[in-house]
Amino acid sequence: MTARLVAALGAKAVQLLDPEAAHRATVRLMASPVAPRFRVRSDPMLATRIAGIDFPNPIGLAAGFDKNAEVPDAMLRLGFGFVEVGAVTPRAQPGNDRPRVFRLKEDEAVINRYGFNNEGLDAIAARLRRRERAGVVGANLGANKDSEDRIEDFVAGVRRLEGLVDFYTVNISSPNTPGLRALQDKAALVDLLSRVIAARDALKEKAPVFLKVAPDLADADKADIAAAIVEQKIDALIVSNTTIARPSTLRSAFKEEKGGLSGKPLFAPSTTLLKEFHKTLKGRIPLIGVGGVSSLDDVYAKIRAGASLVQLYTALIYKGPAIVAEIVEGLPGRLKADAFESVAAAVGSAQ
Repeated sequence: MTARLVAALGAKAVQLLDPEAAHRATVRLMASPVAPRFRVRSDPMLATRIAGIDFPNPIGLAAGFDKNAEVPDAMLRLGFGFVEVGAVTPRAQPGNDRPRVFRLKEDEAVINRYGFNNEGLDAIAARLRRRERAGVVGANLGANKDSEDRIEDFVAGVRRLEGLVDFYTVNISSPNTPGLRALQDKAALVDLLSRVIAARDALKEKAPVFLKVAPDLADADKADIAAAIVEQKIDALIVSNTTIARPSTLRSAFKEEKGGLSGKPLFAPSTTLLKEFHKTLKGRIPLIGVGGVSSLDDVYAKIRAGASLVQLYTALIYKGPAIVAEIVEGLPGRLKADAFESVAAAVGSAQ
């Protein structure tokens, strides 16, 4: 029995558990000696460079899976070109009350209201310090729920993780921390980004800063965000986080649960938003596409919509870890079929 088949069967088995218990069991498995590892070769044509970072392939693990930086290297061994750990807040916090994550099986979706549950910067920094820095790993930075100065929380993350990560993601788009998305407003966003960039620039090791936005943006918000990230010289924009919208097509009994919706129903709106930012930014800021990605077709659509890199997470729940290898191995053929010599050549080609 192949490693990929075993992994697929394991993914089916953990779905018999409560969703949060399944998540913890999967992280424990990936931290163990029997964690699956696939022999995935990234074709040289998949090599992608943005923000001064060389990625072996454009497929990344989105934040939320490895909240406490327990298994970044194990996830890289599944074939990911990069991994984003977190979200991490300065102080440890338990997150929201349980139950706080729900599988919408009929919709291949998930609703979560975790609320940035994590062990805090000190614990995560200690784990990151122990790794050998082989492979690209970034940190998703959040703010504590009870913080009096949320911007300072992001600054603290940048300073504490200096030299331990390849990029920082400023996450102001989670719907599960009250008031966090208000930082997407123009004045607050400029203040946030200017302080974070200043903190990064004062460090000896200056990792790139990315910004992650919500899919639930008004047109005025989109224009303000585009202007702010160009002005502040943000290194990349991640489009997008989970949505508070509830499409009429949802069938699951859990569809009215509060929290952020991820998975297949998010693909269309997040890709539309990606296209809009690509058109507005005109290549001045690299884009990272995330939201509803569960196949090679989805990845290629994100790239052609304007994404230089593509992240996934929810697909691992329904497709198993072998989906990563399938995408990485299948993408070169898709590029060649359309006469593209690299990922970069295909970015935005559907516009």
